[in-house]
Amino acid sequence: MQKKQWIVRTAPVELPAMAGEKAILPLTAAILAGRGISEPDAMDAFLSPSLADMLDPSRMKGMADAVARLLEARRRQEKITVYGDYDVDGITGTTLLVSFLRQTGFDCDYFIPNRFDDGYGLNGEALDRIINAGAALILSVDCGITAVEEALFCRQRGAELIIVDHHAPKETLPDACAVLNPLQSGCDYAFKCLAGVGVAFNLLVALRAALRDQGSFGSDSGPDLRQWLDLVALGTIADVVPLIGQNRIYVTHGLRLLAAPCKPGIQALKKVAGVGGAVSSGQVGFRLAPRLNAAGRMESAVPGVELLLGDDPPHCLAIAEELDAANGERQAIERAILQEAISLVEQGGNYPDRRSIVLASPSWHQGVVGIVASRLAERFHRPTILIALDEQGQGKGSGRSIPGFHLLDALKVCSPLLERFGGHRHAVGVSLSGERVDDFSATFEAEARRLLGNGELMPRLDIDAEAEPREVTKELALELKRLEPFGMGNPEPLLMMRSLTVLEQRVVGEDHLRLRLSRDDHVFNAIAFRMASRTVSETIDIAFFPEMNQWNGSSTLQLRVKDLRPTE
Repeated sequence: MQKKQWIVRTAPVELPAMAGEKAILPLTAAILAGRGISEPDAMDAFLSPSLADMLDPSRMKGMADAVARLLEARRRQEKITVYGDYDVDGITGTTLLVSFLRQTGFDCDYFIPNRFDDGYGLNGEALDRIINAGAALILSVDCGITAVEEALFCRQRGAELIIVDHHAPKETLPDACAVLNPLQSGCDYAFKCLAGVGVAFNLLVALRAALRDQGSFGSDSGPDLRQWLDLVALGTIADVVPLIGQNRIYVTHGLRLLAAPCKPGIQALKKVAGVGGAVSSGQVGFRLAPRLNAAGRMESAVPGVELLLGDDPPHCLAIAEELDAANGERQAIERAILQEAISLVEQGGNYPDRRSIVLASPSWHQGVVGIVASRLAERFHRPTILIALDEQGQGKGSGRSIPGFHLLDALKVCSPLLERFGGHRHAVGVSLSGERVDDFSATFEAEARRLLGNGELMPRLDIDAEAEPREVTKELALELKRLEPFGMGNPEPLLMMRSLTVLEQRVVGEDHLRLRLSRDDHVFNAIAFRMASRTVSETIDIAFFPEMNQWNGSSTLQLRVKDLRPTE
């Protein structure tokens, strides 16, 4: 395990003592203030996310054109095809659009590209098939923002295109009848971090309002859009966008819906994943989303959409079991590739001197290299790109980054060596000839050496606040749960205590460490997962999260240790 830099956030001089009308503990106030939430109104909005605080979707550039074109398609009963992506964001975005459009009188079908046959994003041959099948309007979701040639192709074929995306646009936008993307120039929609499914949800809010205004629902107000927030939560969490602002509102309400009796497909997914009761963002990210992702990684993502659209419980359960089996296969392949990749890094003689990792192999599975790249970036704290080579020597890869290194910008420097690339700061996809892998690796390494100093190559442990023993109580553990859902942009709070005496330590399970710690007449039970091999001094500092441990019907305070070090 690499040594980490402990960076303790400096608390504001004057800490807020209230969140609106409700008093909160000083440590909670310090955590929120350190994250830029210090005014009472902002605290109230954060602690009690409300659908009433959703932004007006009409502020999104292109929304009026998109809604008008969809209304025209409904009036003419033109065939619409939703063109999604094969990850969870694309699957949920596709399901969301198809479900709403069918329910409100549109003629709607969908298409999910095959990762191996069609590649990422809009594909000309796939569009040709869709148009030949009668589609007059194509609605992309979670893809399309860079599809300049494909948009032109649609126009030439007499079909129109609405792009619903959240990825970074290039200088030239596709010539579509409408482009919805908060990141495009001139867009007044204030929140810029939506997932693709979040952009799609905004489209449906605006479309339902327009349908209501023209009397399409009669005396009724139309479908309750809250019924689809479970899909928005799934896609938003899975796409690892910041869980702040609008995303926090969607996910908070979506998780409540996921915990309740819900859609047959989601019920089946929860069953095979072993998820019951309250559903956390962690369970979505590590149990539900991987099973939805598995189909697209291993073969076709269509079963994921069919599962979420399904209304027959036995059929949904059969699909969920197939996805569960595909996920098991994916995990086995992932483990094999990960072990091979770790060996290549550690035995190649270049680590830790190299500041980046680029590896390629003809034996690696294209659908899994992104997950393994993420594992390597976390383990070695280096920007990492893994490339799967096919029989023709063509490579398709995925990359993951570390703080301080903008992965997409680095790829722009390498662009002469790449056939295609895209993504964002933290994650990218690339296509290139196998013959160019070595040159690409050298160019990428040069960019990493230019941008990354020794400090950036040591993992950071960002600590929200330092705690005194008297402050670490059951009340604190319960109050910190109000900061959920945790994820990108709103990580689980991390506290620090210094100079704790180790009263007891023992190994539990395979490699976990159970500790009993004391200071100032306060005694704490602690668990340090996967740290059985760590050397523990008599007196230690810990970085931890306080939580309530449920065991045999009782609830006790426990400190979940994220890192520990000898007290200096």
